[in-house]
Amino acid sequence: MMVVEKKDVQCLYGLPSEIKFCVKCTVSNQRPRITFNKEGVCSACQFAEFKRTKIDWSARENELKELCDKHRKGNGEYDVIVPCSGGKDGSFVAHVLKYKYGMNPLTVTWAPLLATDIGRNNLDSFIRVGGFDNVLGTPNGVVTRKLTRLSFQYLGDPFQPFIYGQTNYPMHAAIRHNVSLIMYGENGEVEYGGDMKNAFRPTRDIQDHDKHYFSGMPPSFWLNHGVSEADLKPFMAPRYEDILANKTEIHFLGYYHFWDPQENFYYCQEHTGFTANAERSEGTYSKYASLDDRLDGYHYYLGFVKFGIGRATSDTAHEIRDSKISREEGVALVRRFDGEFPQKYYSDFLSYCGITDQEFHAVVDSWRSDHIWSLTDEGWVLRSPIWNEEI
Repeated sequence: MMVVEKKDVQCLYGLPSEIKFCVKCTVSNQRPRITFNKEGVCSACQFAEFKRTKIDWSARENELKELCDKHRKGNGEYDVIVPCSGGKDGSFVAHVLKYKYGMNPLTVTWAPLLATDIGRNNLDSFIRVGGFDNVLGTPNGVVTRKLTRLSFQYLGDPFQPFIYGQTNYPMHAAIRHNVSLIMYGENGEVEYGGDMKNAFRPTRDIQDHDKHYFSGMPPSFWLNHGVSEADLKPFMAPRYEDILANKTEIHFLGYYHFWDPQENFYYCQEHTGFTANAERSEGTYSKYASLDDRLDGYHYYLGFVKFGIGRATSDTAHEIRDSKISREEGVALVRRFDGEFPQKYYSDFLSYCGITDQEFHAVVDSWRSDHIWSLTDEGWVLRSPIWNEEI
């Protein structure tokens, strides 16, 4: 039987007691590392305005061309690593680098926890239609399931083992293939709200991975939970001295090119055979993002439980910043879809983690903070939902 203890979410993530929403988008101050200015505008919206009005994108493209010239080998060897699951963003990065800037990318994929049919089809189409070399990293399934269960229980995010591989595997591939440039899509910290230290530079520091992507729990954390160092090896970063010797640089295409996820979707429909889902994703209204893993929905659902920020909030916030929808439309979508339970793959999730329905809900409720949630006769309700902000 799983032992479940109540978590102090506020203390763990340094969340403010008073919940406030950005006056421009739908995100709240409960998103870890986000900041608000004195006018009540979140750091992500401030950055979106900076992108639209202050950046000389022609000059940034020239910087990208210089970077490509620096790393281009021109002898048939790979000269850039592009992490890519076959989704719209990684596919966009790889296609633009290859066909517009003449690079020879090796695309690398860290296997989903439980792949969906549409996710696998999009990856196959990307390789076949887009014309790319690809390597797939698939870790030990027994270890991955154990880490998923542990991460669900102790971190409130069953997706953490995938994030380890998604972050660290490209660095292993870069060293193995003697490639010093790794190109991701957007810098999520600055695009969606977080630490702004890298807002005005194209790269990220490897030392930030534990804080920004691993919630302070790198793979080695699980050594104290019955997982061996050998088991954790595929999830861990290369030795730092090997990263330095390879002169590894991690860049974001979003620094050089105006980042617009919806436009990436249209681009990949045309150029890589990308297909949207036939139905909207649970917890939101969109059909074209995060399609490749059956456990995606539980990552977003736990985010809703921990921070009051679900998948619809994340989607509406960036679509408001991208001028796709109004804030009023965003609030209505959040009210309708945010926090919807991901029922479609629920039995798969329980089976994969080896837990019961009772254990699942015990863990979920252990991550509810009293400053966000209230238990009523009708169940758990948000204390300060965005649609009540004017009342």
